[in-house]
Amino acid sequence: MFVEMKTITVKEGFAQAVAERFSKPGAVEQMPGFVDLSVMVQKARHGEEQVLVMIRWESEEAWKAWEKSDVHIQGHRQSAKQGRPDYIISSSHDSYQVSVLKAAAPAALN
Repeated sequence: MFVEMKTITVKEGFAQAVAERFSKPGAVEQMPGFVDLSVMVQKARHGEEQVLVMIRWESEEAWKAWEKSDVHIQGHRQSAKQGRPDYIISSSHDSYQVSVLKAAAPAALN
């Protein structure tokens, strides 16, 4: 499994707007190898909020196919034309190969 992490730091009061952007249906859900997407919001501290977006893929190859796809590239071009909202303080992007994955244990049998 492969995980893509986006960290977006915004001015206080804007985290929910960023989270809503990721809640809308999109092309990523249709990509082969897409597992799921989670959005987490950190409570405001020192006038800032942080949004963490975790996208899980079956493999690094599936993620690379998404990154190189026309729909993904066009989406970034469209965003670039609109410009970065002034409430975004910073953003970063990291990716990880999953080394250990645990699931919930099945309920004990009677």
